[in-house]
Amino acid sequence: MKTHEEYMELALEEARKAEEIDEVPVGCVIVCDGEVISRGHNLKEQLNQAYAHAEMMAIQKAAEIKGNWCLNDCDLYVTLEPCMMCTGVINLSRIRTVYYGTQDPKGGCLETVIDLKKINRLNHYPNIVGNILQTECSEILTKYFHKKREITKEKKQKNKANIQ
Repeated sequence: MKTHEEYMELALEEARKAEEIDEVPVGCVIVCDGEVISRGHNLKEQLNQAYAHAEMMAIQKAAEIKGNWCLNDCDLYVTLEPCMMCTGVINLSRIRTVYYGTQDPKGGCLETVIDLKKINRLNHYPNIVGNILQTECSEILTKYFHKKREITKEKKQKNKANIQ
């Protein structure tokens, strides 16, 4: 059986796949009984679907593989703290434990923007473990968005030069 860091490294591999196709670099793997049963990375731009987040892709594949929507014997490793939509599906899928790499200060709905443990009306609460390979998971996102901002800045400068 692999360590949490080794599983998160597999999620980082998925994040790199997303980055290669100019998607926000978030990756996810789902583990059952020590075995990775599904992987996913962001495909929102490729599929033109707002819901095509790494977690959604991995959960869908895992449910297909298991032949069951209930994934209560599975753990999810994701490089970025899940958003509200993904947290909802994680909860509905009965994922046992969520291991995430870095917090999302703008949209994280396990502990950051919304603290799932403080909502007392849910019928399922996954275990939550954060900051696994936090530096690596944070860096891939920081570098991606820095590059995106530089490209946008260059385009604006070219447009400004063309107008003059």
